Amino acid sequence: MSASMQNGTKLAGFQPIGPVAAPSRTGSAAAAPDDRSGIATRTGAARRILIVEDDYLVGAQMETSLAQAGFDVVGQASSLEEALELAASSDPALEVVDIRLAGRRDGIETAIELHRRHGVRSVFATAHLGPDVRARAAPAHPVGWLAKPYSMPALVQAVRRALRELAQPKS
Repeated sequence: MSASMQNGTKLAGFQPIGPVAAPSRTGSAAAAPDDRSGIATRTGAARRILIVEDDYLVGAQMETSLAQAGFDVVGQASSLEEALELAASSDPALEVVDIRLAGRRDGIETAIELHRRHGVRSVFATAHLGPDVRARAAPAHPVGWLAKPYSMPALVQAVRRALRELAQPKS
């Protein structure tokens, strides 16, 4: 299925997710439209999500889905440098990271660096779930894995599950 963009270009394989509302990046304390997560009833630090994805259209679809589920998406980074900048200025609770990023540094390196510098934990989105990948990602202390291809409801569910885990008291 293809969708038309404003300039009339067709995008093969892109499926719109329905009506798109512009995600809020205000960080306000307004009630979240969907508070079934059990981790917070308002947008705020516990619901702030950073997306690390180099495919703009995939990232935009992720951002819209997470915002519609009540999460405060602080932005979309396509590189380690952008992710560090966004994390420093927005203090996300969680990052959703694509392992394969364009450029010299991949998503695993990005997640490790974000955890080291800012304590941000991650959910990895990848088609590569082998033991070697998991071993390489271990220093980032991931709280979840999302196997590609995934649906937007699966993304929202993975983020909810990860945030619930992060909210659990440490024993």
